[in-house]
Amino acid sequence: MSDPLTRTFSALADPTRRALLARLAEGPATVNELAAPFQLTLPTVSRHLKVLEEAGLLRKERQAQSRPCRLEPAPLAAADAWIETYRSFFVERLDRLGAQLTTTSGETE
Repeated sequence: MSDPLTRTFSALADPTRRALLARLAEGPATVNELAAPFQLTLPTVSRHLKVLEEAGLLRKERQAQSRPCRLEPAPLAAADAWIETYRSFFVERLDRLGAQLTTTSGETE
C-alpha cells in the first residue's frame, strides 16, 4: 500500500474527484447530490468517492436512511504542507526572473 501523501495526490489527479471535493467543501452531500452535476452513472461516481474515501479525503456518515459524505481536510493539509516546502524555491526563482525582465526591459528602451 502507498503512503498517505501518494494516495492524496493520486486521488487529486482526477478532475472529477477534484470537483467532488470542491462540492464537499460547501458542506455534506449524498451520493445522489454529488452525482447530479455530472453526466456519469451512480456506480461511476461511487467509484470516484471510494478512491477519495480510501485516500482519507472524505468520510461517509449514517443519518437515518441516507449516507451523506463529508470532506476530511487533514490529507489536504498534509499535501499543502509538503507543497509549502517548495513554495519559497519557486517564489525566489520568479523574483529573479522578474528582476531579469526588468533589467532587460530597461536596456531596450
